[in-house]
Formats: sequence, C-alpha cells, structure tokens
Amino acid sequence: MSRTVRLILVAVGVVVVVVLILPFLIPVNQFRPTIEEKASAALGRKVTFGNLSFSLLSGSLSAQDLTIGENSGFGQSPFLTAKSLKVGVELVPLVFSKKLNVTGVTIDNPQVTLLRNAQGEWNVSSLGRTAGTAEPKQSSAGTNTRGSSGSPTDFSIKRVELKNGRIIIGATQSRQRSTYDHVNITVSDFSMTSVFPIIVTADLPGGGTFKLDGKAGPVDQADASLTPLDAKLNISGLNLASTGFLDPSAGLGGLLDLDAMIRSQNGYAETNGNAKLSKALLVAGGSPASEPVTVDFNTKYDLRRNAGVLNPSTLKIGNAAAQLEGTYQTAGENTVVNVKLDGQNMPAKDLVSFLPALGINLPKGATLPAGTLNANLDLTGPTNRLVTTGNVGLFGAKLAGFDLGSKLSAISSLTGMQTGRDLQIEKLTTNLRIAPEGLKAENFLAVIPAVGNLVGGGTIDSRNNLDFKMAAVLTSATGGAATPVSQALGMLGKLTGGGSGCKGGGTTVPFLIQGTTSDPKFVPDVGGLAANMIKSQLGCAGGASGAATKQKSSNPLSGLTGLFGKKNK
Repeated sequence: MSRTVRLILVAVGVVVVVVLILPFLIPVNQFRPTIEEKASAALGRKVTFGNLSFSLLSGSLSAQDLTIGENSGFGQSPFLTAKSLKVGVELVPLVFSKKLNVTGVTIDNPQVTLLRNAQGEWNVSSLGRTAGTAEPKQSSAGTNTRGSSGSPTDFSIKRVELKNGRIIIGATQSRQRSTYDHVNITVSDFSMTSVFPIIVTADLPGGGTFKLDGKAGPVDQADASLTPLDAKLNISGLNLASTGFLDPSAGLGGLLDLDAMIRSQNGYAETNGNAKLSKALLVAGGSPASEPVTVDFNTKYDLRRNAGVLNPSTLKIGNAAAQLEGTYQTAGENTVVNVKLDGQNMPAKDLVSFLPALGINLPKGATLPAGTLNANLDLTGPTNRLVTTGNVGLFGAKLAGFDLGSKLSAISSLTGMQTGRDLQIEKLTTNLRIAPEGLKAENFLAVIPAVGNLVGGGTIDSRNNLDFKMAAVLTSATGGAATPVSQALGMLGKLTGGGSGCKGGGTTVPFLIQGTTSDPKFVPDVGGLAANMIKSQLGCAGGASGAATKQKSSNPLSGLTGLFGKKNK
C-alpha cells in the first residue's frame, strides 16, 4: 500500500471520528435557553422544547416536543405543537467560538390551532407582538400606531419551513372545528422588518388543494394579521359542505375552484379573481346543479372591522349573466351577507340546469328551449341560513314536452282550445322567497295564450313538494256571446268557487297544484281553498268561499268530473 493511500485512509478515519465524537464534545444544550429566549421574544409567546442534539453532517441542532404558547385570551391549550424541530447553524462559529448563528428552522408535523373570538380577533393577531408594543390603534389615517417603547425584533433566518402540518380552525364560542392536513409553509430570508417570500400549500377538508404564493412583510408588530401581503391564491376542488363553516342541515354545498390575487396593505385587503362553483346546492332537498356558476369578482375587506364590500361583479351560468354587489361581515360565527343580484334578458335554457340547486325540477320530459328571464333579488343573512327575496319574470318562453291541456282536459273540450304538446308562455312573473326550508311564490301570474291567465301562489318545500292555490282566468272562445259553451264555463266557475265577469271578461276556475315539480298534479278546488286568494288578487270571487262550502256538502262534483281529467267515484 502506497504512502499516499495510507494518508488518505488516515484522513478519512480522522474525519469519521470527528463526525462521530465532536457532537458529544459540544455542549449544545447550553444553547437551549438562548434559543427559547430569542424565539419567545420574536413571537411574543412562550416557546419551549426538549433536549438539543447536534448533527455535524447536517449542520443542525435538533429538538423534540416543540410548544408555542397560546394568547391568554384564547385559552390554555398551546397555539402550536410539533414532534421535532431542526435549527440550522453556522458550524465554524459554533465549533470554535461556541457562537450560535441560526441559518434555518424546520418544524416537522406541527399542529396549529387558529381561533377567532366573538369580536372577530384571531389568536394569531398577537403573534410577534413584542413586550412594550401597544395594542392595535386607529390613527387618523387608518393605520396602526405603536407604543413608543415597542420596536421590531431585529433578526433574520435564511429559511423557515413547516412540514406536513395540520391546521385546525374554529371560533372560541363554538366547538365546531375545520381541519386542514398536509400543510407546508416555506419562508425564505425571513425578517420581522423586511419583505420575504412565502409559499403555503395544504390539503382541504373533503378533498381539494390550497396554494398561496407571494410576498409578505414587514410583520406588523401590533397585529400580525395586518402584515402586508401580495400573493396569488389558488383553491381547487374545495368541498363547501366539508369546510365546517356551513351548516350541513341547510343543504348548502358544491365544489369551489378559485384563482385570485390578494393585496393587503394598511389593514385593507383587496381581492380580484375568478371563482367557479360546480355541483352547486342551495337548499335542503335540492339536487346538485349540472352547470357550474362562475363569478368574476372584486372585493375590498377591512381587516380591523372584519367587514367587506363586494364591488360590482359578474355571475355567469352558461350564457346567462347577472350583476352582483353588496357587503359582508365575518366578525361572528358565520359570515353575514347583504348582496343584490340583477339579471336582465338571461337565456332561460342556460338557467334550467341550475334550477335543481334551488329544489326545482321541470316536469318529466319537459324542456325550456326558448325564453328570457329577468331577476332582481336580495341575498341576506348568515351563509348557513341564507334568504333570497325579490321578483323574477319569464318572457316569450316555450315549455316543450308539457301539454297543459291534458292536465285540464275538460276545459280544453269545452272551449275547443288546443294547447298542444308545447306550452307557450307569453309572460310569467312572481315574487319569490327562497330559504333553507324551501321556496315561496306570491303574486304569481302566467299569461298562457291558449288558456288565459293563471294566478295564485304557493310553496315548494325542501322535499320538492308543491302546495299551490291557483285560479285560471279562462279566455272565452266566442268573444263573450251567450252560448252553451260560455254558460257551461260560468257554471264550472261558480261550482268551483270562482265566477265570471272577472278581469278581461273571462271565467275564473280555482284549482290546486300538488305533487312535485317534476310530476305536478292539478286538482279541482271543490273545498274553496283558493277562494280568498282569488278575491284578494282578482277581486272577482263573488262570495265564493261560502258558496263552495255549501255546494261541497251537496256534492256537485258530478258537474266537474272531467275538469281535471278525473273520474267521479
């Protein structure tokens, strides 16, 4: 063996011995109080961990059982716990002068609990608030002011990482929590007093992914939640029903995809972007919509007041477009919204796919290939109990595959009218109220050229059941001349609690719509249930209530047996 080879082997041996023995010769535990003290000062929270060990190969200190304390106003449980902590250090100063210069921090498997109190403040807000720093205040310009003795902690770390973590989000006044797994946070060139790059990724509850990529800082010493941020946000496949922020019993759901830019400065966050909601569900008992809803939005949010403004934004379903704007509050347990929707001349065929989300289905075999819809709606209340009110109108529509004449067969035979397999609708207007328990329609008016006018109102419950009290103001086939046909119509109107001589000179026949939206049942109103409605909306009931009750007892049903295609039993 040559001398050179022997020297190399000796050198390798020395290196191995140094690597194995040197860590035991450096009393790294003496740095634990220093690290805990500096970390506690930087975060404004009590920081503790277990014994330190040193790895020469990786140039890092390792510790087990990291704990970061909670803000006292949010309870006694830790804000963060982690199985292990690695602190990268500069080797030369550590070995030769026992000076600790931190180059990086890696936290493995951390669990972070984010809580919001009844005032809307988050427990993370006080993170980094140093001793002597004043609580957040409003200056005349709307920016934070600091106590005279408060100053940012001056230190920097080349790289900070949280790997494979879990974030639990909730409110102090509720036991409900949402859990986000596989959270990874990477911060480069971190400093409390300068801007630093940050990347956050996570798996979302119920599937989906989250990614935020941008720059943050300097850290606001009075309220960390006010730290400036300029980042791109991407959310893919977020299952709204699994977030924990919505009440499952309300029936709200869907899959959210979002791409947005967030810019936060001086306590205000502005967000611009596009959101797509697929398989939307807005009421209990509804079915997921087959067509996605997209929104091009712009919001401005006041981080101090936990209140935001939705600037004019565009909502689209297929080629149908509507305008949105309003306000929202997030200070309480649930977000509260006050939003207006205005849509004009929207193609009805593009909106049909969204009707199941509202608990509405077209009759079996029917389609809506023609017509335009106008809507003026207000969406108000907490998101888990959202209430929508306003008016809608359908114009120039055709309900293909639905023969109304077959539902009202006797009327068709008496008047000679032929509705055909397709129902032409000149106009349909109503006032709506949509809530978790279902839909309510008032002042319903449908102008059907082949029949006349249908008026009334009713409800569709969360199980899609119909309960409508209606009246048909029939068009006379003979221009009002006294014929056996018109006499028969008048008799039918009186027997059912309606009458003749109403608006437009037609005959009024009250009836009920029951069953479901996909299979409606038209039932004669022999009990006069719709009489008061006719009187209030048409002014031509003619004392129908008492007459209907009296005639019911004498069983005049034989005169109505064919009216709704039913047989007398």
